[in-house]
Amino acid sequence: MTDSFPRRQARTRRFTLGAPRGFTLSPDGTRVVFLRSRGGTDAVNCLWSLDVATGTERLVADPHLLDGAATEDLPPEERARRERSREKAGGVVGYAVDAVAEVAAFALSGQLYVADLVGAAAPRAITTPGGVIDPRPDPTGRRVAFVSGGALHVHDLETGTTAVLAAPDGEQVTFGLADFVAAEEMDRMRGYWWSPDGTALLVARVDDAPVQRWHIADPANPDRTPTVISYPAAGTPNAVVTCEIITLDGGRTPVARDTAVDEYLATVVWDAHELLLVVQPRDQRALRVLAVDPATGATSLRHEQTDPVWVDIVPGVPAHTASGALVTVADLDDARRLLIDGVAVTPPSLQVRGVVEVEDETVLLRASEEAASTGLWSWSPDGLTLLSPPHGVHNGRRSAGTLVLTSVDLESDGATTVVRHAGGEHPIASLAESPDLTPRITLTVAGERESPTAVLLPSWHRPGTKLPVLMDPYSGPHVQRVVAARGAHATSQWFAEQGFAVVVVDGRGTPGRGPAVERAVFGDLASPVLQDQVDALHAVAATHPDLDLTRVGIIGWSFGGYLAALAVLRRPDVFHAAVAGAPVTDWALYDTHYTERYLGHPEQFPDAYARSSLLGDAAKLTRPLLLIHGLADDNVVAAHTLRLSSALLAAGRPHSVLPLSGVTHMTPQEEVAENLLLLQVQFLKESLGVS
Repeated sequence: MTDSFPRRQARTRRFTLGAPRGFTLSPDGTRVVFLRSRGGTDAVNCLWSLDVATGTERLVADPHLLDGAATEDLPPEERARRERSREKAGGVVGYAVDAVAEVAAFALSGQLYVADLVGAAAPRAITTPGGVIDPRPDPTGRRVAFVSGGALHVHDLETGTTAVLAAPDGEQVTFGLADFVAAEEMDRMRGYWWSPDGTALLVARVDDAPVQRWHIADPANPDRTPTVISYPAAGTPNAVVTCEIITLDGGRTPVARDTAVDEYLATVVWDAHELLLVVQPRDQRALRVLAVDPATGATSLRHEQTDPVWVDIVPGVPAHTASGALVTVADLDDARRLLIDGVAVTPPSLQVRGVVEVEDETVLLRASEEAASTGLWSWSPDGLTLLSPPHGVHNGRRSAGTLVLTSVDLESDGATTVVRHAGGEHPIASLAESPDLTPRITLTVAGERESPTAVLLPSWHRPGTKLPVLMDPYSGPHVQRVVAARGAHATSQWFAEQGFAVVVVDGRGTPGRGPAVERAVFGDLASPVLQDQVDALHAVAATHPDLDLTRVGIIGWSFGGYLAALAVLRRPDVFHAAVAGAPVTDWALYDTHYTERYLGHPEQFPDAYARSSLLGDAAKLTRPLLLIHGLADDNVVAAHTLRLSSALLAAGRPHSVLPLSGVTHMTPQEEVAENLLLLQVQFLKESLGVS
């Protein structure tokens, strides 16, 4: 008997297992290092290397063969780091290499391993203090730094000795780790950086003492002590993040930075040209690049961007060309543009998503000419070149004439990866399973503001047959759902096969269409987002007469869950049932960096929080609403759902709540993920009168 789509999707982690990822290209372009599990249902990633000249793959490290390391016992810091990065797999989930990509370091269950990427020797287990996380070789490949017990260590591979460079000097202090908001909202997963010559490190010291403590209990197991987390909710203190330059002989130089002015450390760049810190004030209306003198720790302003609303942190910048020109990205002419020494070099018609890398005077970047597709481009003084097909979503690496290109599109299942070089082209095989579900999809724009929209119909549908409608949005900042990638729509198509016309809309606040669209939600995360869903739905129905607007449901998770609940509370005339998974219901309970970017500080802008909260709308509920929440969620804590449920109960409004014991913001457990889909369909069909 063939397993159902929900079961297969859960078992394959949304069909991502077995796909190659995490590519590193050696500077000479001769080797590609990457991660991949042994199959589409194997959640244990292995480390691989590919010889570019021959296309031959070599298995560098298999956790199944490394002293039972496949049975994971993760340090708490590593579990938290994986939750922040939404890591669904196990085994080797991350690695780092030296400057020439000959030595790799990784951790398995807190054990440090070092692997030879050019020879055939098996990875070596290194005797160190336990609980190792985030190991990184120095550029010379002679040493490996790592964090254990909140302390930064360096292990000398030649002498076999380990030294503690920075140990916690307070109960809530760590060295070398990212703080919560850096990992959750800034995509900064690390807290230390090697100098180019490997003789010193820039190290972040994080003091969580000012941050309020929350307790995540497990009601299904009352004998267990609640987990205590440091959670900087909107309007409350952040962690204090300072930096030091620490040399291998133990010398320590504090970096001069006013954390009262610029609370946030966004990223660090230490290359052959200079040491740079990127910092941001609490209101995020500026982004400053500080040049640091490694000898004294003194800082000077190297570059600054300001905006009356906010300045986004863009991946991959700042960087330097070989000549020392500063590479940045800025919002100009309602476009996100690439700048070289302050001069825009990409046109306003191209929305830059991020810089991948810089080689000599050439910049490799990801950018969009239209919102649904993101291409891989290169810029040099000779101009712009598109390296990928024009449609689809693409990424890659390039060095010494070798290009690694990964692509997804609407025509193929999963991602394809090819390595192109002067001698030809080699694929890197994907072992991921196919959903065996071809989306019947139309990508369009809809509504007054031409919101990107996807319409998915059942494969068996014939014109003239009315279909209930299911809105399936996320439609929040920094996330797109309407993309030219088949795999992104697999779940929506499965919902369509259950008898719905599924409509996915990316409204105001979502990326890819310019800064003005993204900033339209400033001060109000509710009204613009909801109105765009309504407008697009009505526009789609005008061109698809089989959509039955008397039976409209809406589902979503996280911001999408917030939007689903918002829809039935404020527009019951349009939406007739909702499933809200892990919804933010009160923005005062969500973290500082995300929430204050869009709504400001709650003491200064209380009306913005009131406009965007769901709690004041509880008495308006007249439609079926199912709230789903993982009780172990430390991102959108279960208090969001519980407070909305309490307000609904106080107002006498019937609703349903599905608590998920032991489940975090992700739902990786196979049975949970499978049955959640089935229960949502059952609820929607019953609520909308669908047989």
